[in-house]
Amino acid sequence: MAPEPPYLRIAAELRRRITSGELAPGDLVPSTRRITQEWGVAMATATKALTALNQEGLVRAVPGVGTVVAERGRERDTTTGRPLTPDRVIGAAIALADTEGLGALSMRRLATDLGTSTMALYRHVPNKAELIRLMSEAVFDSEPTGPLPQGWRAQLEREARWLWNQYGQHPWLARAMAALTRPMASPKAMRFTERTLTALRGLGLSSAQMLHIHLTVLSFAQGVALAVELESLARQDTGMTAEEWMTSNEPRLEAIQTAAAFPVLSTLFDEGDFDLELDTLFEFGLTRVLDGVAALVGEVTR
Repeated sequence: MAPEPPYLRIAAELRRRITSGELAPGDLVPSTRRITQEWGVAMATATKALTALNQEGLVRAVPGVGTVVAERGRERDTTTGRPLTPDRVIGAAIALADTEGLGALSMRRLATDLGTSTMALYRHVPNKAELIRLMSEAVFDSEPTGPLPQGWRAQLEREARWLWNQYGQHPWLARAMAALTRPMASPKAMRFTERTLTALRGLGLSSAQMLHIHLTVLSFAQGVALAVELESLARQDTGMTAEEWMTSNEPRLEAIQTAAAFPVLSTLFDEGDFDLELDTLFEFGLTRVLDGVAALVGEVTR
């Protein structure tokens, strides 16, 4: 693979300074002469770097002054005429992902939905990964409503069901937040962590036990929620609900599910109707998880 051209590396570093706020709107950006000195490149390379940023709308040339950071928020959503802001970009991205999944989300598609240019979006979010992080932050910028219930179990139930509700409203969220060993830097999501740990405080549990309980509840909800996203995508692909799909595939499933091949499984469905409802599965599993926590709490308090 060919190495990245020097002007792109310089443009990326200057873009980082601008999007992070290190260089504010109206601030002078390094001149071509300063770039040649700082990066040890030719004048033509320095010029190409600034030209790339100018094409993105991040900088503009001011006669008699030099190249400065362009003012933000001057772009407009042409579908509404309202100024384009980070909140509007994030909101539109959430709406798109809610409807069509993360696979449909791209900076180009989002720009089309907002009626603006792709480059204009980069003045508000530096890349897709950061956009998804900001989307997750926006979803977690809320808390369960109503009075705090009494007892650790009732509090954990409330938190788990609140999280399940977020996953239901935003099927892409479980996959976006799925990395337990490399968690996303998300201060607002950590409020959920703080609330679950607070529910476990004072029960005599060790720090490791408290954290493992939190992660067990979180990973259980995430695991079931991944099926929510898969079901949403399957419905888009097939145009059928889960019930319609099962009905259309029932003859094939019955042919496979013979008593000789699956003696136990084949008898279970003869004993009564069984509908695989994800809400029912979540509630069943949550009860079993909390029963296990209750047993552990009972052990440490004896």
